[in-house]
Amino acid sequence: MKKKVLALFLIVLMILPMVSACNNKPVNNAEEIVEESGEDKEIVEEYGVKIDEDTVSFIDGRDQEVILNKKPERVVCLFNSYLDIWYNSGGTVVGRLEESQEKLVEGAKDAEVVGKLGSESLEKILALQPDLVILNSNMKGHLALIEALEQNNIGIIALDYFYKDDYFKFVRLFTALNEREDLYEKNAIEVRDEIEDIIKNVPKDKEHKVLLMMASAKNITVRGSDSTVGEMLKDLNTINISNVHDKNIDSQAFSLEKIIEEDPDYIFVQTTGSDMDKVFEKLKKDIENNPAWSSLKAVKEEKYIYLPKDLYMYKPNERYPEAYLGLAKILYPEVFN
Repeated sequence: MKKKVLALFLIVLMILPMVSACNNKPVNNAEEIVEESGEDKEIVEEYGVKIDEDTVSFIDGRDQEVILNKKPERVVCLFNSYLDIWYNSGGTVVGRLEESQEKLVEGAKDAEVVGKLGSESLEKILALQPDLVILNSNMKGHLALIEALEQNNIGIIALDYFYKDDYFKFVRLFTALNEREDLYEKNAIEVRDEIEDIIKNVPKDKEHKVLLMMASAKNITVRGSDSTVGEMLKDLNTINISNVHDKNIDSQAFSLEKIIEEDPDYIFVQTTGSDMDKVFEKLKKDIENNPAWSSLKAVKEEKYIYLPKDLYMYKPNERYPEAYLGLAKILYPEVFN
């Protein structure tokens, strides 16, 4: 009887460590249980971009939900301001548009050219066998490509880009796809903090009246706060005169009479087009040769300012703080110079 008890006791002693060992593996077992039970994986969401372990999802410029796999390997980008962000987010491309010399992306210079903006070649795009194509959903020509791309099972990013939050959304989306959280910190969080520091130091007791113009060789229009530079000027505590009047002065029309009536403190000019001589000729013909133009306060005080294209015509992207600071130095030299 004693021998049986002793044998039973020894068996118990042998089993206990095995039970203990099983109980000391909760982490791996818990992960397996979560996956097998079908419970939701951990999802991070910022700027409307949802990120899980393998995929990234977002609502695109067509108001449709898009789900993409991380780490695309063959990417074609059809908008150079997006290409700039994509490279700064750790991505590479096999195809791109012909570049403007004013908006070069050095890392993409060896990628295949698939056309110019507005005349992209679907045949050349498909020949590259991309797994992702980046489009501008504000362009009809890009939207026309989507059906053919989807039929070929090619992932699509199609978004609008007007404001700084759009930029932050792009950085969040692109760095998540490329799994580069370090670049999200650098190109979004740090950029946002720098912008906020500039805005925080803007005098609250001044409200300069400003006019923002867009000049090309064909026409001259004005821009309100619903534009990239217009938003910057609004953040810097200015009053854009095109926001406060009727359709006689809006983004579709240019009214010298209304501008003279408002007499802005500052006039900022964005220029677009490759032949700048023709742009300047248009400005002189349409407004600068008018004697009333020289009577404006902004003109007399030399506050009629052409904005550099690299920061204010093209999207400033990671240079947003530089763009904000450039305007702040003009508007509030006593604070920012």
